[in-house]
Amino acid sequence: MKLNYKLQGEGQPIVFLHGVFGSLDNLNMLAKAFAKHYQTVQVDLRNHGHSPWSDKINYQAMAEDVAELCYDLQLKDIILIGHSMGGKVAMHLSQMLSDTIQKMVVIDIAPIKYHRSGNATILRVLMYCLTNQITDKKQIINLMEQAGINAPTILFLLKSFKNEKWLFNIQAINSQYGHICDWQNISPWLKPTLFIRGGNSSYITNEAYDAIFAQFPNAKIEVVEGAGHNVHAEKTQQVLQLLHNWLEE
Repeated sequence: MKLNYKLQGEGQPIVFLHGVFGSLDNLNMLAKAFAKHYQTVQVDLRNHGHSPWSDKINYQAMAEDVAELCYDLQLKDIILIGHSMGGKVAMHLSQMLSDTIQKMVVIDIAPIKYHRSGNATILRVLMYCLTNQITDKKQIINLMEQAGINAPTILFLLKSFKNEKWLFNIQAINSQYGHICDWQNISPWLKPTLFIRGGNSSYITNEAYDAIFAQFPNAKIEVVEGAGHNVHAEKTQQVLQLLHNWLEE
């Protein structure tokens, strides 16, 4: 599948991979900073942003899409930075592009299986809007607020609502969400890997450290206190400093 992407800058390539319900713009605050000294490649994963839609969403398929893009752009010595679902895509790519990837950053996700319940409310509201053809933004916001979805999450979701249409494939994400939550352990990847954990997030717990180090023996874990799952958006300067320091090691 030919993915939509955005290129900035010149030099060693950094490939940015967003999370579920997102788009290539979600990591723009990081890409913009690195475009001064690197070539940044921001990617819309399948069923998101302006990339094609498909009934299939699993990490093998998503990683194959990104690998195809890397081949097409003839990228070498790649630095991968992935958030949430994009982090799992990045980890899967370590098995497919092992010689091509130099370093990897995984933001607030672990190489483990998660429960469906995490985004159940969001999916229920989105499916209700889709089924009932609700396209009025005020009505959508009202439904989300009534369901207890917090304001930052609503704003994040609405970034992918353009011209009364959702840019992500709600039906496919809902039907394939079990695959998004799932994880099959991979062979140990020995190159440098940085995991960034939001201190207020439940996505990387202390119990997940064993799984991280088993599959990424040279991993380093940094905790950003006071940040939730979208740590890069909530604490951008701290994350940028962590990234700069780690890339210079």
